[in-house]
Amino acid sequence: MEINIQLKSLADKINQLKSKIETEESTKHAFVLPFIHILGYDAFNPLEVVPEFTADLGLKKGEKVDYAIFQNGEPIIIVECKSWKEKLTIHNSQLFRYFHVTKTRFALLTNGITYQFFTDLDAQNKMDEKPFLEFDITNLKENTINEIAKFHKTNFNVDNIVNNASSLKYIKEIKKQINAELENPSNDFTKLFANKVYSGRLTEKVVDEFKDLVQKSVSQYINDKINDRLNAALTKETIKQQDEDITIVAEDNKVNTTEEELDAYRIVVAILRRKLPTNRIVHRDTQSYFGVLLDDNNRKPLCRLHLNGSKKYISLFNDNKNETKLAISGIDDIYQFEKELLETVTLYETE
Repeated sequence: MEINIQLKSLADKINQLKSKIETEESTKHAFVLPFIHILGYDAFNPLEVVPEFTADLGLKKGEKVDYAIFQNGEPIIIVECKSWKEKLTIHNSQLFRYFHVTKTRFALLTNGITYQFFTDLDAQNKMDEKPFLEFDITNLKENTINEIAKFHKTNFNVDNIVNNASSLKYIKEIKKQINAELENPSNDFTKLFANKVYSGRLTEKVVDEFKDLVQKSVSQYINDKINDRLNAALTKETIKQQDEDITIVAEDNKVNTTEEELDAYRIVVAILRRKLPTNRIVHRDTQSYFGVLLDDNNRKPLCRLHLNGSKKYISLFNDNKNETKLAISGIDDIYQFEKELLETVTLYETE
């Protein structure tokens, strides 16, 4: 399963369960360990994931960090966990103390929802005070998922991640500055634009007036760009749908629906009517297959039947809408796939 699907599944689980999770220990088991598993590490293998990892810190003996993830016998990520209800603060964290006595280059502070990854960009072998990667697992962007994937067991490369960490750190800080300027433009930011459009002297009063103008201009510019993208996407989708409709009409003119296909369709309807009104189950015959659709929507296939060749098949669809083609000896075999057909209905009901 792709990592983005696994992360989405964990996010859904967190949203469903967090109100029932009361302790830090429960947070670890319900949220953090599944995340470690998504990264490809076996939480039940002490050669890969060590709970309550201990490293002697000078005169201070026996202090523990919640988990250490190992590769080739060395810790590569140390993990400190908090309850999902707690805000994360790096101050007084044991990660600082553990970082310099282990060979790891990465530390993770998490409450199972917010994840903060640290390294030693500012001073070698001393953990930075600011994370280079931070995210809320219930609200992930595609670029963040790509960064998380770099920590997967099969992709893990210390040099690659560290080299990229500096860029991530500065991008994160720059985005914060941009957000601050958009909410409350500074004098310098205001003057940057005012100097290009105002020919008079930039007095304090003029700068104050331009702050509001700059803020409105930037806001309108962003909204215009968003609307342009949405309109372009909608236009593209409309053209695509029109092309599909034209193709379907062209195919329909060449298709000869057989009585066997209609009998098979009646069997499918008999199965699906347990969950659907019959008027929502529609057939559409093409040159390649006889399709059964939900709401006459070709993006919601319930099954496909291939009955015109020397061998007969039924195509079913899984959770990811991937098609699986299965051989049948005759249309009566369709009854064998009652469970799968009904599960396909459930798939579209959750969209």
